[in-house]
Amino acid sequence: MTAVEQEYLKVIVFQLADKEYAIPVSNVQGIEKLMHITRVPKTKSFVKGVINLRGVVTPLIDLRERFGIPISNNEDTTRIIIITLEEMEVGFIVDSANDVLDIPVSAIEAQPEVVGSNEEEFISGVAKLENRLLILLHLDKVLNP
Repeated sequence: MTAVEQEYLKVIVFQLADKEYAIPVSNVQGIEKLMHITRVPKTKSFVKGVINLRGVVTPLIDLRERFGIPISNNEDTTRIIIITLEEMEVGFIVDSANDVLDIPVSAIEAQPEVVGSNEEEFISGVAKLENRLLILLHLDKVLNP
């Protein structure tokens, strides 16, 4: 297969702790700096509340907490990635949003078998790019409580 024929998946790369994750650009509506969050009572602990983003009330999910990664203090690099999935709009709180990349589909491997990992059910695959390993997220499962 020539480089011209190769299929690519365009993704947004973001960081949580020391790992890099990726979600398809087609699901991303925007990336925002952390802003005032209105708490919502009686929600799961990883649902941090809602934000008013240009007149749209958007729920926020802290991906660190969702994946069982220790919480960090919100740094200057913390971002909210606004995603849409099946007409639902949600914000993911991440440590930083790094890149937009084209990943060759041939570089994507199935989810590795990892025993005892909280995040394993949310992983759709892993992409190996030069010296980077990107974890591809299964958005349906991340959003399913």
